Order: sequence, then C-alpha cells, then structure tokens
Amino acid sequence: MKRILVTLFILCISESVQGQTQEAINRFQFDPDISYDNSIPTPKDYLGYDLGEEYAFHYQVMGYLKQLAELSDKITFHEYARSHEGRSVNYVVITSAANQANIDQIKKVNYELANNPENATVAEGQPIIVWMSYNVHGNEPSSSEAAMQTAYRLVAGNDSETQKWLDNSVVIIDPMINPDGRDRYVYWYKSSRAAVLNTNAEDLEHDEIWPGGRTNHYWFDLNRDWVWLVHPESQGRINVYQQWMPQVHIDFHEQGFNNNYFTMPGTTPRNHELPADYEMWADVFGRGAIEEFDKAKVNFETRERFDFFYPGYGSSYPSIMGGIGMLAEQGGHSRGGRAVETNDGYVLTLRQRIFDHYKNGVSIVKTSVENRAELLSYFKDARSQSSQKGNTKAYILPDNPNDYTYDVVNLMLKQGVAVERATEDFTIRNAYSYWDGTASSRNFMSGDFIIKTNQPAHLFINTLMRRQLEIKDSVMYDMSTWSVPLAYNLDAAWTTSNIRVNSQRIENHVVHPNGIENTNASYAYVVGWNQRNAPKALAQLWKRGYKVRASEKGFTKDGMAYSRGSLVVLLGRNQHKKDSIDDDMKAIADYANVKVAGFNTGRMDEGSDLGSPSMRPIAEPKVGLMMDSGFNSYTAGQIWFLFDKWTEFGISRIRSTSVGGIDLSSYDVIIMPGGFGLNNRFNEATRNELKNWVRNGGTLVATEGSTSWLTKDQSGITSVELFEEDDKDDKDDEDNIDPAAYTMYKDREDSSGLRRIPGSAFKAIVDNSHPLAFGMSDKLYSLKFSDNALKPDPGFSTVGYYHKDADEVLASGYSSQENKNKAAGKTFAAVQNMGRGQVVFLLDNTQYRMFWVGPARMMQNAVMIVPGF
Repeated sequence: MKRILVTLFILCISESVQGQTQEAINRFQFDPDISYDNSIPTPKDYLGYDLGEEYAFHYQVMGYLKQLAELSDKITFHEYARSHEGRSVNYVVITSAANQANIDQIKKVNYELANNPENATVAEGQPIIVWMSYNVHGNEPSSSEAAMQTAYRLVAGNDSETQKWLDNSVVIIDPMINPDGRDRYVYWYKSSRAAVLNTNAEDLEHDEIWPGGRTNHYWFDLNRDWVWLVHPESQGRINVYQQWMPQVHIDFHEQGFNNNYFTMPGTTPRNHELPADYEMWADVFGRGAIEEFDKAKVNFETRERFDFFYPGYGSSYPSIMGGIGMLAEQGGHSRGGRAVETNDGYVLTLRQRIFDHYKNGVSIVKTSVENRAELLSYFKDARSQSSQKGNTKAYILPDNPNDYTYDVVNLMLKQGVAVERATEDFTIRNAYSYWDGTASSRNFMSGDFIIKTNQPAHLFINTLMRRQLEIKDSVMYDMSTWSVPLAYNLDAAWTTSNIRVNSQRIENHVVHPNGIENTNASYAYVVGWNQRNAPKALAQLWKRGYKVRASEKGFTKDGMAYSRGSLVVLLGRNQHKKDSIDDDMKAIADYANVKVAGFNTGRMDEGSDLGSPSMRPIAEPKVGLMMDSGFNSYTAGQIWFLFDKWTEFGISRIRSTSVGGIDLSSYDVIIMPGGFGLNNRFNEATRNELKNWVRNGGTLVATEGSTSWLTKDQSGITSVELFEEDDKDDKDDEDNIDPAAYTMYKDREDSSGLRRIPGSAFKAIVDNSHPLAFGMSDKLYSLKFSDNALKPDPGFSTVGYYHKDADEVLASGYSSQENKNKAAGKTFAAVQNMGRGQVVFLLDNTQYRMFWVGPARMMQNAVMIVPGF
C-alpha cells in the first residue's frame, strides 16, 4: 500500500509539472496572430518538439538556421570562426529580398558612414544595421533558442510590419558566440536530468559541475574578450563586426533564476567618453521592450544594476564603436533547467525564458526601424570629431620588438584603428608619462608608432588608451582600469599637442624580428631572454631534446647585451644533435618568432663566459596545474592558456580531489591558481605532503587566494605572513571603532565598494636580477583586486613590491586611501627557499584575461627558469 501511495505521489508531481510546462507553452506564444510563410519550417518543425521542452545542441541550432537560408531569399548563413574545439561559429544576415540583392552596396555605404563620417551623408532610405548576439555564456542557454524563433519571425512573417522592418534594416543574428561552452552545458544537463521534471533548484540537474558551461574551451569568459581578441571566436566575430559596424547591438544573457528580466538602461559607473545621448537611446530601447513585457505580464527591472563601464563586454564594445550597445538579462541561468521554482513559489520555465528574449529581440528591431534616421545620425556624430572629449591629440608607442608593443599595434589594426609609424626622429615637448602622469620633453625615434585621435575610432582609442577614465561610482560590476599601456607594461606616452613628423600609415600587421645571426656556429647558440617569445623558443628547444642553460648574470658580445635568463645551447653539450642543430635553430627562430645568435667562441666581452658556472642548466620540468573544486576556473584557464597556447609548453591539469592520492615526486612544479576554502580541501596530511615535496626539491607556485593560503597563519606551509595593520590598543574605546560599523543599511553596498579594490593598477618595483623576473623591466603595473599584501621579510626574496609612496602607488583605477596606505611598500611577488625547493608567491594575477600580460613573464619564469636556480 505504501509503495502504491508513493507511486501515485510521484505521478501527481510529474503530471503537475508537465502540466505547468504545457501551460507555459500555451501562455507564452510567439506572435501566433500574424501570418507566416508556410514554406518556411518553424523551429518545432525542424527540431521535432516545441521550443522550451528541450535544449538544442549547437549542430541543431546551426542546422535550422542553415535550412532557413536554403529556403528563403531573405536570409544568408555565414561562418566567421572555428572554436578551439572545432565547432563552427556562425551568423545570419536577414533583410528583405530586395536588400539582399543589393547587400554589398548597403554594406559599402554603411562602411563609408563609419569610416568617413565627416564627409559621408545618411542616405535616404539607408537601412539601419542591427546586430543581436546570443549565448556568449554557454550555461545561459535560452538565448540561442530565442535566436531560432526570432530568425523564423523575421524570415517567415508575411505581415506588413515585419516587411517594413526588413525593408528598413539589416538584422545580423549571431546565435551562439560560445558553442563549446553551450554544448558542454547541454551535454551535462541532458546527462543529469531525471525523467520526472524536478523544479527543486537543489536537485542535480540544477547544480552544474566545475568549471561549468559559462566559459569557452580554455575556461575564459568570452564576454570579456570583445576588445582583446585572445580567442578565435572573438577574432572572427570582430573581423565581421568591423565590416558591418552596426548602429544597434544587444547582447542576450541570463542571470540567477530568482531575478526578473533586466532591460535597459543600466546603472553607474558610466563611460563618460560616450555621447550624451547614449543614455536617452538606451532608455528608448528599454521602453520598447517594456511595452511588450507589460502586455505579456512579464516582470522586469531597469536602472538599478549592470553597468557598462568595462569596454570588453558585448554590451559596451558596440558603444565605443559609435553604436548603441545594450544588455538583456533573463532570469534562469544554469540552474534554470527546463523549469525551476523561484523563491516566491513561481515556476519559471524554459519556455518563458525563450519568450522573454524573443519579445525583447523583436522590440529591438522595431525600435531601431522606428528611429532609423535618428540612430544613423547618432552613429555618424559619434564617429565624428565633434563628439570627441578631452584634449589628447595622440598616443605614442616606442618601437620595442622585445615587449608587447607589436601585440598592441596589431590589436589596434584589428579593431579598425589607424596606426602610423614615424619615418624620422622627433621630439614632443609635452609628452605625458603613464608612470606618474607628468609632462616633459621627450625624444622619439624613427620607427616609433603613433595613434592619433583625429580619426573615427576616437571613442575606442581614448577609452582604451587613457591612463585614467573618470570614475564617479566605485561600485562596479567588473574592473576599474584597463589602460592598454599599463596592461602591457609599455613605456608609452600621450600628448595634447599636434605631432609634426613624417610618418606612414601601417597597412599590415607588424611581426617580431626573427631569424638567425651567424649560422653554422661552432660553439653555441643564444636566445636573448628579454624577447617577447623567448619562453616559446625554450619550449621548442626542450621539445627537440636540447640541453639548455640560462644566464644568471647576463653578458655582452660584439656590442650586443644579453639579459639575465638568456638561453645558451652549447654545441659541446649537445653532440647528440650535431647533425641537425643548425637547421633546428633556424626552424626555432622562425617558428617562435625570436632572434637566435650563433657564437664561435665562449669568451664574452663583458659579463659571464658561456661556459661559466653562472650558466645554469635548466631541465624541462614536469608541471602540474591544480584545478576543479576550490580553485578559480578563470585563473586556472588563463594559466593553462599561457602555457598551452602562448608558450606551447604542455602541463598536466590535476583535480584538487586527486592531490592527496598522487605521487607528488613525479612533478617538478605544481601551480596553484586562485583558491578558496583550501583548508577544507586539503587536510593536514596533504599539507604536510606538499611541504615535504617542496623541501625535497619541488617548486610550488601560487597565485591570488592560494598565495594567501600558503602563509604562516593559514596553511602554515611557509613562514611568510600577510601584512596586517596593527590592532588598536583598546578595542572597547569608542574612538577606535571603525566608522564603517555605523553604515546605514541603504548605504552598505556603496560603502563596501569604496573599501574594496575593483581591479586597479598599482605601480610596482621589480628586482629583475632574480630568476623570477628575468627578462622584465624594473618597473611594472600590477593589477590588484584584493587588499592583501605580503609583509616584507629577510627570510624570503622580495622580487616585486608596490611603490613605497602611498600617494603615488595607484597608477590607474580606484582605491581608497586606506588601501593605498596598506599596499605601499609591501610585497606581491616573492620566493621563499625551503630545503632544496622553493615556494613562489604571485599575489596578483600575472596574466589576467590574457590582456593584462605585463607581469606574465613572472609565471613563465616561475615554471621554466626558477626550478633551475
């Protein structure tokens, strides 16, 4: 009898939930009252089920859109990239059949408006370009489903309103920016769901496993990569974006399932480089969506959350390109499943999530067409000099092929920025320094790069190149600085004067100098370690089986100085490679984009000879990167990418749950990315194993939160201490109570923002005589997200410390005076010797999103160089 009652209970729940799903399908209909072309299949016709009943895989979404393009002359289907896992990344172009027949001319006219706004005019009847992006976060999956329905409406709709939209616009739908993350999520969800639909958010099918489907193959957030173009998905998209240059763009996302739909406008801080009318247009588009939501009784929110300050979002990048960039956030996310019960007892269904995004997308097209002429004029004005703010005339990047200058130049070219190169030496009387912001007379050389602001991309240029943007609100969703010269640690300058120098515009990407000098050397080959790609060359040398040494002191030969860390391949120690060494060195120089010098003697003019004991053998290490529960997937992915893609040096990824059961002695280096709650992950026995492994010769490298965990007062693995301000003598004394304790509830969020460091650039001094900093400048901008710092001590080597002057330590971004005082003079990069091994502390992320890469050599050195010293 009990078994029968349980069965009946389950059946009742199943029928109830399935009934709710059908009710949602009935309630959230996709404009059923308009007429559609019967020759065009609906998403249900193609998929075999109603949208909202299942999640579609990448191949199904692309298959449907491709079929639409095969059946209709209103839509074309294109590929712009292949993901890291080999999936196609596609977009469709939808407009009227007449516009499709003239699409090249439409694109040409719009391109002229974008790139010659001072002379171009808005043509009568010129279509507005609307771009809609979906599923940049793979586990925010409803948007790709909505993309199919939106495409169907535009292609199959026979009503006069839809035809008007297509006559007056070109709609570009990017249906799945992150196919790898999307399929990771969908495969996981389908493998975790139960036959009986479960709306309990605590159930397995609502509890995604590490690293989740949000990120791409390398665990990067592609919604932070619109500017930096680290990944193929971003590179391909921006290549097409720069050809089309839309006036309107919206990026469809999802947020926590208890939240109502967010539509424009957002909150502060704002990018004050943008035209004043941006806020007005954001509100116009938001009200267009609200009109649809009010009709459908869809709950929504505006203005209180989501800022667009950081330029690398899909909602902010279009704005600094002159368009109206916008965000949409539907409640749901990875815990949404097919249906989930919210905190007020409402069952939020996948069907509704699709419906909400569909309604917003259609409203975006409608509002764009209704305001076509005004939006085209806004775009023209935003790209014109009349809208430029500030008095900066140009930014100058000295030609230095050994740092990241060429990376920045090539990035600017990909983003449609005109870059010139001086053909003669010149002097600027008021060249401003990024280090301290002061102006002085400075000499520049022929070959130096010049980025002038009197060009259509001035919004983008100034947003990316200014040392400091105006910040009126410290409570921000992301980071407070991204200044390119600071991120790439360049000795750049800006000027408020017009530059008078002969120059040539760069048409092609610049390439790091490479090749071999003195082929068929008889004694040694040398690779200067200060070269941008030297670590990649070292990885290639190891891969080909060479015995390599690194210079501890540096040396000079024939007027050429070689920095500490420079690689030396002695022919006498590589006799097993004597028949191939010359060809191998040529191949490595070409493949790694480095300069290799051949030597016929080991006697140097200055510094150590090539056979000196200070030329330390560096063997190829076996490296493990901890990952999974307890570790930040973003940081782990960035470190993995740094070695796997940039350096092409393979490392092993080790699950945190496996650390206590593996033979640590089989690894030479173990990397701990940003960690949290590690005392709960690693028991005392595992901590002792790690300590003993280091004492026996291992190199333990930690960054961010894991660095703090390795200190004396947390794990106790090392004697290094975090800096703590002295406690007050009398805690009960009312005068010593922190005023923050009396913060009103309504002000707590603002107060918290004022007290934290939201991704700010701190000036740092680097000891580049230490192996951890070989090949680096002695000055650095370290990107800081926490108020932690290490207490300097003679018991370990301080390799990097923040500027000692609290009034000068902040280079860009926001930090309270309290946090500047706390950081000034404290250590952020250190090495402590333990027995025969060492622990490397990298308190700040050294390769953040692979654009803040000025400090990245520290991580490469920690893994590839430090173990040999």
